[in-house]
Amino acid sequence: MDGTVTAVGVALAVGLVAFALGYMFRQYMAQTKMHKMQEDAERMLAQAKTRFQEAELEARSAALKIRDEVEQEIKTRRSELGRQERRLQQRRASLDRRIDSLDKRTRRLETREKHLDGKQQELEQLRLKELTELERISNLSEEEAKELLLQRVKDEARQDMARIIREVESQAQAEADRKAREIITLAIQRMASDQVAETTISTVPLPNDEMKGRIIGRGGRNIRAIENATGVDLLIDDTPEAVIVSSFDPVRREIARVALSKLILDGRIHPARIETVVDKAQREVEAIIQEEGERTAYEVGVHGLPQELITLLGQLKYRTSYGQNVLMHSVETCYLASMMAEELGADVAVAREAGLLHDIGKAVSHEVEGPHAQIGAEIAKRYGRSPEVVNAIASHHGEDEYQTLEAVLVEAADAISGARPGARRETLESYLKRVESLENLAGSFPGVEKSYAIQAGREIRIIVKPEEIDDLGIISLSRDIAKKVEESMQYPGQIKVTVVRETRAVDYAK
Repeated sequence: MDGTVTAVGVALAVGLVAFALGYMFRQYMAQTKMHKMQEDAERMLAQAKTRFQEAELEARSAALKIRDEVEQEIKTRRSELGRQERRLQQRRASLDRRIDSLDKRTRRLETREKHLDGKQQELEQLRLKELTELERISNLSEEEAKELLLQRVKDEARQDMARIIREVESQAQAEADRKAREIITLAIQRMASDQVAETTISTVPLPNDEMKGRIIGRGGRNIRAIENATGVDLLIDDTPEAVIVSSFDPVRREIARVALSKLILDGRIHPARIETVVDKAQREVEAIIQEEGERTAYEVGVHGLPQELITLLGQLKYRTSYGQNVLMHSVETCYLASMMAEELGADVAVAREAGLLHDIGKAVSHEVEGPHAQIGAEIAKRYGRSPEVVNAIASHHGEDEYQTLEAVLVEAADAISGARPGARRETLESYLKRVESLENLAGSFPGVEKSYAIQAGREIRIIVKPEEIDDLGIISLSRDIAKKVEESMQYPGQIKVTVVRETRAVDYAK
């Protein structure tokens, strides 16, 4: 029993000791954990304080930076405002000075105006006194003096006007001549064509002089057959190895030349063969005429012409005027007119067609009575050419009034082509007659002492009587003579009219 109690007591004691040890261990563990937790809390608190301090420092730094920027901006604005205020003050001071200056100037002007008003009144009184004194001395009223003065001023103005008119006309003429030369020179430089001088006869070469007898035939039957079939004259003279074909109609002359050449080459010459060959030659020449007309129209760029006009155009190949081939002259006129029209801004197509057809009347002028310009205009009108082309054809020799600029250009181109050196030949009789008529026309005007046609009739020089015509009168006289020449004479190119007034004083030393 005692043993049991002892065991229980020991066990109880051990349990109490174990309990006490366990309690003490838990207390230790709890204190250790609490102490660790306390250390963590203190560490976290320290970190929080550090972060707070860093954030506070950053915030203060940012606040200081913003405050510095704001203060700098305020300072800059204040400085700008200060400069603006100073400029405004300077401007205000300048305006004040200008206002003061204007006030002073206004006061001076008012004073001067009052002074001038007083002077003007004094001058008016002096003028009235002077006018009264002049009227008393000259025995003329104011109206009479005005009339006399106006007459004198009018005479002086008339002389000045004549001088100015002469200067303006001279300048205008010089400028017009320069521009015209430039345009015409440019047109001529851009187009140049050879001229073939033809006459009313053609020469047919023969292989030998025995062929002349065969051409004449027995009793002259062969030559009569040729002349009857072709309408030409055959001249068989002493010219060696040649027969001359003569006719005013160039087409018939060409047919006869071709037929005779074929007969000579064939050798069979008799009336029946002659008629056959002439018919064949006529067809060949007609084909050549048609081909030549078409080729010419194509080369110059005039399209849409009727076949009748093409045929008439081709016939101009066998026509001449003063030795100048009419077809080549028409082509040259076409080119010149179109080039000048292009330079002046006119209708190039109208100028080109009118220049090509301007002498179309010469193809039938030997069959129809009348000037070839009017005949050509009627032909162009009949075949539906435009009114501008018809007018240019009709007026290219001044027989109708010009209606378009192209008509003037066609006349100028025609004159250039016909009047340039070497283009045409003029008989001595017609030249002398034209020069004599020119001198007689100039001498028919009153006040003309002498007149001379010089420069091969290109210039007429007139000497006037100085006691009858003054310096102003010679201007009118030159214009009147030039107008009279234009109205009453026909001439190539232009004629220069020069009027000379000379006053001579002669004395003798004894």
